[in-house]
Order: sequence, then structure tokens, then C-alpha cells
Amino acid sequence: MAIGASEPSGSLAPWPCRAPAHGCPLGPGTAQAKRRRAGVSLGQKAGEGCRTVPLAGHVGFDSLPDQLVNKSVSQGFCFNILCVGETGLGKSTLMDTLFNTKFEGEPATHTQPGVQLRSNTYDLQESNVGLKLTIVSTVGFGDQINKEDSYKPIVEFIDAQFEAYLQEELKIRRVLHTYHDSRIHVCLYFIAPTGHSLKSLDLVTMKKLDSKVNIIPIIAKADAISKSELTKFKIKITSELVSNGVQIYQFPTDDESVAEINGTMNAHLPFAVIGSTEELKIGNKMMRARQYPWGTVQVENEAHCDFVKLREMLIRVNMEDLREQTHTRHYELYRRCKLEEMGFKDTDPDSKPFSLQETYEAKRNEFLGELQKKEEEMRQMFVQRVKEKEAELKEAEKELHEKFDRLKKLHQDEKKKLEDKKKSLDDEVNAFKQRKTAAELLQSQGSQAGGSQTLKRDKEKKNFF
Repeated sequence: MAIGASEPSGSLAPWPCRAPAHGCPLGPGTAQAKRRRAGVSLGQKAGEGCRTVPLAGHVGFDSLPDQLVNKSVSQGFCFNILCVGETGLGKSTLMDTLFNTKFEGEPATHTQPGVQLRSNTYDLQESNVGLKLTIVSTVGFGDQINKEDSYKPIVEFIDAQFEAYLQEELKIRRVLHTYHDSRIHVCLYFIAPTGHSLKSLDLVTMKKLDSKVNIIPIIAKADAISKSELTKFKIKITSELVSNGVQIYQFPTDDESVAEINGTMNAHLPFAVIGSTEELKIGNKMMRARQYPWGTVQVENEAHCDFVKLREMLIRVNMEDLREQTHTRHYELYRRCKLEEMGFKDTDPDSKPFSLQETYEAKRNEFLGELQKKEEEMRQMFVQRVKEKEAELKEAEKELHEKFDRLKKLHQDEKKKLEDKKKSLDDEVNAFKQRKTAAELLQSQGSQAGGSQTLKRDKEKKNFF
């Protein structure tokens, strides 16, 4: 028996559909059909390069999908939603309506100085399936006068989640099986129900985000405009997105089991939704609705809004594809760009395969070469600085010597002047002493001559008498 050609006896029963019967697009046996098609595809691929070997009986590896399901259910799932839109468009109310619960949160005001991202994680349980749901809301988006940089905090937040996952992957000891994946899987972009056209802020933000996250545009509070205006508004939005090159998430149509419904729903984008957590009695049933003076708008009535379509496409049909697209497309693009910035590549300049070890060695040699070059440059710079400093010191020393010589010469001149002045003063003192001595001598001689004359006059006088 060829692999995947037919189902062996004793195979397991078809998988039951876990979605409710009234809204599930996958009928009973669809999962079994998908398994059969996957088996045929696997057999065709295997037949291209491998030999087809017939089986003598039932082996049991057809239970691998069931083993995978059981393991996935035991580990649980995670899903991260980014809600982008202006304050007051009902982002929190729609999240409560989508998951039929009341999430804790604080109402946002219009007085935020900038855009802030608020993240909350919840553990949900439905039947035996656990879901770790993370809801990230943009607080203050569109409330500022200058909205030029309103998208930057959102882009930085998405890149930060990619970077955290990449760093976990690059670790030697990785724990990805227990790692809480915080990468954003879908961005619900809330558009104000103006009925005219998209705002420049919406176009710029979606253009910046379309390469980083799966964008699903939705018209919030769709009961604010009439049905005819809503149809024209959808056409206008789609036209503006196409003309501005904004890539929004398209529901996949490559799987035959969901190709028809996804193709139909792609034509309904953007979804016009209404959220409400209030239950009103309509007929004999309690239904979530909004009560107005003119009537009642039912949230789950497809004639009133596209809420059911959004829930079907987002949660029941394409949740796994959103997770896969995030990993295989957006994260891989970020990872590739980041590794290329770090210098890693898959091929050499001759387009030949280049292993990670060779890339590491080349990068290491390049780094060592750059390090050695920088070291040589620093050494040369150090030597140059030392030479410049030595020249400065020699110049300063020369100036000091010249100043010392000038001061020494000046000192010698001053000393010579003082010595000459001292000598002249000494000469004057000596001359003065000589003159004084001569004067004293003359005075003493004069006094002696006067005394002898007096004695002579006294003697003559005495003889006379």
C-alpha cells in the first residue's frame, strides 16, 4: 500500500470539530479530509526522491496528528492581539465581546502627553483547551495635537517583542517550549466611523506596521452610520489602502477546506463591528445588543454588523494561520535583517553556501582585524600625543630657560648697578670722613692757637701791671 494512498483499517475516528455547530465553517470529517490530503501530498513529495514501499498491514503512524493535538492541548496556546485606534472607539468593549468575558482594565483619558502601550495577559479556558491571551492597547493614540510620531511607540513595542524572542533563540540553553511568546499575532486597527475617508494618521500608521504584523482593519461603532454610507465607506477604505500600498492581512485560500469561506470574507474587509457586553431579551432569547431610543442593534446579528464574521475569521478559522504568519513571515524578516546587520550571511560573495561556523570565523577574524587596527591606531595616536606633549614640554622648558636667563641677566645688571651705587656711596662716605677729619684738625689747631694767644695776652697784661 502506498503511503497516504488510502486509509488503513483500524484507523482512528475523524476529529470532532471543536467550534459550535451553528457557526463553525468546518463540518464533521473536515479534519479527516485534511489529514488525507496531507498524506497524499506527503506521498507525492516522497515519491519524487524516495521509493514507495508497500505496507503489509497497519503500522500506526497515522496517529501522529492525534499525538500532536494531544501534546498541543496539554501545553496550551498563546495568542497576542494589538488593538490600535483612537481613544473612545470601543477597543476594550470589543475585546470583552469577542471572548465573552469581562477583562479588567482602566478607562483611558484624552489627556495623555504621548502614546503608551498597555499590555495585559489573561488565562482563558474553553472545554479542555487553555489559551494565554495577551491584549495590548494603545493609550492616547491620536489624542495629541502633533501626531507625527504616534506610530513610533507601536513599532518599537513590536520590535522589542521580536528582539526578546530572537535573544532567546540565540541563547546556548534555550527554553522555547516554556518561553512566553509575546510577539504580536494580529493587529486590529480600529477606524473611526466618519463615513468619508481614512485619516492621514491611519494611513501612515498602517503603512509602518504592515511589514511587522498582520493587520485586520475594522470599522468601530458601525451603528453610527447608515448601511448605504457604510458600504461606500468600505469601498473608499479599500481603495485608499490599495492606492497607498498598505498590505493588510488576507485570509488564506490555499487550504481547500477553508478556501471558500476565506475568499468570501476577504471581500468583506474591513469588517464593520459593534461591541456590547449588555444582554437584552429579544423574543425568547437573551442576546448581546445595544439599546437605542429608535430600536435595538444586535451584536451577533449579521444583518446588523460583521461581528460574527470577525469572530469566525479571527478565532475559529484563522487563529493558527495568524500565529504561523507572524513566525514565518514577520519574525523571519526581522530576524534576517537583524542577523545581516550583525554580519551573518548564508552565502559568500561567489553565491556559495556559507555555514554558520564559517560566518562566525569570518566575523571573528574581521572583528580581530578591526580590533588590531583600532589598537594600532590607538598606539599611533598615543605615540603622536606623546610626541606632541614632549614637544610642548620642550618648548615650555625652552621658554623657562630663556625667561631664567633674562631674569638672571636682569638680576646681574641690577646687582652691578647696586654695587656701583654702593661703591660710589662708600667713596662719598670716605671723602666725607676725610673732610670731617681735616675740619676737626683745623678746628683743633685753631683752638690751640687761640689759647696760646690768650695766654700770651694774659702774660703781657700781667707784666704790664
